[in-house]
Amino acid sequence: MRTVALLFISNIFMTFAWYAHLKNLSNRHWFIAVLVSWGIAFFEYLVQVPANRIGYHGTFTLAQLKITQEVITLAVFIPFAVLYMGVPLKLDYLWAGCCLAGAVYFIFR
Repeated sequence: MRTVALLFISNIFMTFAWYAHLKNLSNRHWFIAVLVSWGIAFFEYLVQVPANRIGYHGTFTLAQLKITQEVITLAVFIPFAVLYMGVPLKLDYLWAGCCLAGAVYFIFR
């Protein structure tokens, strides 16, 4: 559970690093957005690297870590897109989640 909790935290940082500049820094030069995103990503890596090390040396295979990361990414991205960025909630998110559920099934069986 430590791995999953840390991956959730790292994904929150990652999502803001990758996408928040589209809303917050859209009127600034792209290089400023890069520097801010790198600053946020630094904190993401401070959590993500230990999460992957704990998981890999614990109970996860490399493939299981990757699929877990993708599921968490979608779980973090949907609320971010809807609540922070104001994107309408669509059924496409549900279908993407179903595809990831299939990936989870196959990688963890």
